[in-house]
Amino acid sequence: MRAGLNLRNARAAALLALGLTAGTALLEAQVSLSTVVDLAQKNASAVRMAQADVQKAQAVYNQTVDVYYPSLTVGSTVGYSFGFPTGQPSIANANMQSLVLSYPQRQYIRAARAGWNAATLALKDAQEQKALEASTAYIELDTVTHELDAAHEQETDTSRLVEIERQRTEAGVDPLSELLQARLKAAQLKLNRLHLETRAGTLAKQLSALTGLPAESIATDHGSIPEIPAVKADEAAVAPAGIQSAAQLAQSKQLQAHGDDLAGRPQIGFGAIYNLDSDALNNYSTYYNHYTPNNLSFGISITIPLFDFGVRSKAKQSAAEALRATVEAEEARRQNDVRIATITGNLRELDALADIASLKQQIANEQLQAVLAQMELGNGAASGSNAQPQLTPKAEQLARIDERQKVEDALDAGFDLSKARLNLLCALGHMQDWLNELHAK
Repeated sequence: MRAGLNLRNARAAALLALGLTAGTALLEAQVSLSTVVDLAQKNASAVRMAQADVQKAQAVYNQTVDVYYPSLTVGSTVGYSFGFPTGQPSIANANMQSLVLSYPQRQYIRAARAGWNAATLALKDAQEQKALEASTAYIELDTVTHELDAAHEQETDTSRLVEIERQRTEAGVDPLSELLQARLKAAQLKLNRLHLETRAGTLAKQLSALTGLPAESIATDHGSIPEIPAVKADEAAVAPAGIQSAAQLAQSKQLQAHGDDLAGRPQIGFGAIYNLDSDALNNYSTYYNHYTPNNLSFGISITIPLFDFGVRSKAKQSAAEALRATVEAEEARRQNDVRIATITGNLRELDALADIASLKQQIANEQLQAVLAQMELGNGAASGSNAQPQLTPKAEQLARIDERQKVEDALDAGFDLSKARLNLLCALGHMQDWLNELHAK
C-alpha cells in the first residue's frame, strides 16, 4: 500500500512539475508582431462595428436592387357573408408585383453601391488604424525591453561605483561629495529603471487590451519587426482608406439627392393577381351571373406625380446632406495634407537626432574600449614628464555607465523615428504595403 502511495505521489509531483514548466514556458513565450496585429484587428470593437456597417450597407444595396424582381405573396380571406356580398369570396389569392421603370431608383441603386464602397473602405481604415496602434505599441515595448537590459547593467555598474567611492572616501583619496554624487547617480538610475518598468507594464496592458492575450504572456520578438521604409511625402501618394471612404460617402449622398430630385418623374410597375373564389359560405353567385372560381388579372401601372410638396422638401434635405458630406470629405483631405506636412517636418529632425544618438553611442563605446585597454595595459608613458595618470576602476565604471546611457538614448531616438515613419506610411496610404511586408516576414 505504501509503495502504491509513493508511486502515486511521484506521478503527481511529475505532473505538477510538468505543469509549472509549461506555465513558465507560456509566460515566457514570445509573440510575433504579425500575430499581435492580426489579433488586434480581429478583437477591436471599431473593426467589428465597421464589419456590421459593411453588412448593413450590402443589405441596403440588395434592397434597392430587389425592387426590380417580382415579389409574390399568398393568402386567404375566407369568411361568411349574409345578404348582398360585400367582398370577393376568395379562399386563396396570390399577388405579384415589381418595378419596371423608375428614374429615381437607378440613382438610389448607385447611391447604395457607393455607400457600400464607403463602408468597405471605412472597415479597411479601421483595420489599418488598429494595425498602426498595435505596431507602435509593440515596437515601443520591444525598445523599452532593450532599454531595461541596459538600465539593469547601469545599476550594476553604479553599485560598483558607489562601493569604489566609499572605499576611496574612507581612504581619504576622494572627498565625501564624490560618494554622494555616486549615490545620487545610483538613485537617478533606479528612478529611470522604475520609469522603464512602468512603461513596459503599461504597454503590455495596452497590447493585452488590443489582442486579448494575458499581459504577462506578451514578450516581444525583435526579429519579427521588419524594417520600416523611409518614405517621403513627395513620392506618389495614395489616398488613405479613411479619405476614400469619406469621398465615397459624399458621392452616395449626392446620388441620393439626385434620386430625390427625380422623384417627380413617371414610374412604371407590373402587377398580377390570382384569386380562387368559392360561394360555399355566401350567396355570391345569386347576385353575379358570371361567377367563376378561377380569376386572374395582370397589367402595368403608370404613376405620374403632379403635386407633392413632401417630395420637394425631401429633395432639399438630401441636397443639404450631400453638401455637408462633400465639405467633410474635403476637410478630411486637407487635414491629412497638414498631417503629412507636419510628420515630414518632424521626420527630418528625428532622422538627424537618431544619427546624433547613434554617433554618441559609437563614441561612448570607443571611449569605453580605450579605458578598458588602459586599465589592462597601462597608459604606456608612466615614467615621462607628460605621463597621464593611470586610470582607476572608478573611470571604468563611469565609462560603462555612460556607454549604457548612450545605448538607451539611441534606442529612444530610433523608436521616435520608427513611430514617425509608420504614421507617415499611414497618412500616405501605404499602410497596406507595411502589413504585406509584416506578414511576409
